[in-house]
Amino acid sequence: MKNKNPTSFVFELSGEEICRVKEHLDGRGWEFSTLEYAFWKASKGKTKICAYKSGKLCLQGAEAYDFITFHLEPEILSRLVLNYDEKPAVETEEDAPYEAHAGIDESGKGDFFGPLVISAVFVDEEARPKLLKAGVRDSKKISDKSILKMAPIIRSSVKGAFSIVSIGPEAYNRLYEKIGNLNRLLAWGHARAIENLLEKAPNCKSAVADKFGNERLICKSLLEKGKKIKLVQRTKAESDIAVAAASVLARESFLRGLVKLGEGAGCQLAKGASAKVEEIGRRILAEKGEDGLSRLVKKHFRTYPKILGLENPAVHELSPK
Repeated sequence: MKNKNPTSFVFELSGEEICRVKEHLDGRGWEFSTLEYAFWKASKGKTKICAYKSGKLCLQGAEAYDFITFHLEPEILSRLVLNYDEKPAVETEEDAPYEAHAGIDESGKGDFFGPLVISAVFVDEEARPKLLKAGVRDSKKISDKSILKMAPIIRSSVKGAFSIVSIGPEAYNRLYEKIGNLNRLLAWGHARAIENLLEKAPNCKSAVADKFGNERLICKSLLEKGKKIKLVQRTKAESDIAVAAASVLARESFLRGLVKLGEGAGCQLAKGASAKVEEIGRRILAEKGEDGLSRLVKKHFRTYPKILGLENPAVHELSPK
């Protein structure tokens, strides 16, 4: 049976956070209306959002999960609201049958500092048992120290049949400004990773990727070679050994990219989008100015104007009690 994301969510938010959500939706095609016991409700496409005076934010619709993971968490709240702990176990060697294929995954999507990295790995019948023996699994379940040790094993096991697309902050910001949508930017990166992999693994006939946004986005971004392979997009795809391997290589590249950027800036950059990240950002702003800060970060995150002190003061004034 095909895995599907939930279509209904309820979160407890502060008054300020509810105002941030409305501020984000304004001017982005959302239609607002009134509802008893609610501050506002909004709808766009297949998604409906309602902010109740009790402090609950309700989201419904087929695209609600994508809105949460690509907008609510990284851009609006700068924190996680979904429980990502429940993951299916990675396949075992006894699982059968196995067909050689590629896996694609990304890292850095929710990190204010550092690059966005997309990796594609081709795993055949020879490489698969080696990866399973090495304990390759979803990178979110592995420590950074273990990631750095496991990545070389993956590269050796697949004999170079992998590709990595690392989009540094400056390039990321240019692309985001041009494309204007994180899902489309991700699709572009996934497509480039697939195309680059096919140069190294021309016998690759299919690929598996974690589902995000409209499933046609990656397909539309693929070039001539990429359009010839079968692309499967599904939720919790990290349970697939090839996707798990891609997630590890993507995370390793992100971690090394973050360190390199930090060395250039003369400080240690933090992951995620926490209060610590904001503190480091303000220190960099004071020392190197806005131009120096913008070279290290993803500017569409809400964290950026917050560090610059450009947040709308009305957000605080209109916070529901």
